[in-house]
Amino acid sequence: MRYIFSISLIIVFAYACKQQTIRMDEYEVHGIDVSHYQSRIQWDSIVNNGIHFAFVKATEGLSMKDSLFTHNWAEMNRVGIKRGAYHFYYPSLSAEEQAKNFLSSVELLPGDLPPVLDVEVLAGSSKVRLITGIRTWLYLTEIEYGVKPILYTNLKFYNKYLAGQFDDYPVWIARYNTREPSLACGREWQFWQYGNRGRIAGIAGDVDFNVFQGSWYELEELCLSPPTVLSYQ
Repeated sequence: MRYIFSISLIIVFAYACKQQTIRMDEYEVHGIDVSHYQSRIQWDSIVNNGIHFAFVKATEGLSMKDSLFTHNWAEMNRVGIKRGAYHFYYPSLSAEEQAKNFLSSVELLPGDLPPVLDVEVLAGSSKVRLITGIRTWLYLTEIEYGVKPILYTNLKFYNKYLAGQFDDYPVWIARYNTREPSLACGREWQFWQYGNRGRIAGIAGDVDFNVFQGSWYELEELCLSPPTVLSYQ
């Protein structure tokens, strides 16, 4: 009986993972994240369907640049959606060189979301090297752009390796569920990626759905500010 019950749970879980992600309308601010996997996106349709922000993949590792980043970045600016760029991080590679890859590829403007570091794998590294490298990447990009970057990972990875380490940085947590993520260190999440099978006009296929924990005004507060102009009058 226990064996049959376990198999049933596996089947139910597998079925749930294949179901279309339903938009969580109880939240005020909605977003998506994309890369070249979504092919050419009709950004006018995206912004006209209640999407307030979008993150797009810019770079990965030491030298890889997403083939559609430049197109997506310009289109997001054209339609006026809040835009952010992310880097997929490998702890086994030089954090300095990975930061250079991102910095050389992404020009942030006032009103853009902070840069994002996507950390999902150990890639053979120790926890100490993981933490040290993340701190280096975050520091270098913060110095360059003048804003604290966002740290993205899934809930399990965060609770196992990152909880309590980066409490002064915004976090974006992936947890494909209808229940909000609960972080082991007790802190709040800022962004939640709650499903990877969303459907929306403008994208042919599935896309990740996200929400921001806060109001539109609070999202604005998180974005890059215009440079301060000093007056000597």
